[in-house]
Amino acid sequence: MTAMPRPRTMAFPALLAALVIGLPLSAAPVASAEQRADKTAHASVTGSAEFVLPHYPDEDVRSFSFDAQAAPYSRPLPGIPTGLPTDARGTVKVSHYSAERNKTYTSEGLVDCLVTGPHNATLTAVITQVSDGGPVDDVGKRIGFSVYDGGEDKGRSRDRVGFSWNGVNLLPGDDAALAEAPVGTCMAPAAYAPVTKGGYTVRHAELLPMPKH
Repeated sequence: MTAMPRPRTMAFPALLAALVIGLPLSAAPVASAEQRADKTAHASVTGSAEFVLPHYPDEDVRSFSFDAQAAPYSRPLPGIPTGLPTDARGTVKVSHYSAERNKTYTSEGLVDCLVTGPHNATLTAVITQVSDGGPVDDVGKRIGFSVYDGGEDKGRSRDRVGFSWNGVNLLPGDDAALAEAPVGTCMAPAAYAPVTKGGYTVRHAELLPMPKH
């Protein structure tokens, strides 16, 4: 994905049954409504935050906004009519204020994949629109994000983000000009950029097994 200039720069649960032997049924622990809801909820990534590039200090302001939810087995693919456990829906927004040009560039995309672990997520989205002056060729491209949810902020956010362009997703070869590699579903680098304002919430859920017909 070409720079905007954006972050030169520009992220199966199954209910467990306890087998209690030798104890009356009433002795088995009963999950609360909150616990039951948590076990059946899908993964999600939400929030908006600004971040900095540790390797590229400047006066620009960069931010990502996510509203992504898992939607397992909702996107049929050739040869995979059921879709995948990582299918997802939602939106992402990329914003980059260029201090040099005194202008903010934005792009938006639709989420197509999300996978999580405790406090971590990777997701991808296909760009649907780019603001005036931005890279219009990026419309239709998939880009990747990673998110680290550092928990409750106490004065300074511990969250981080990563993204799949500007030098982290290249195809080295014999040619002098390095090409940017296509991004597959749910592919993104580690969350390497520290959040400076705002934050993200990652709700983890295990991948669901394929539905039975």
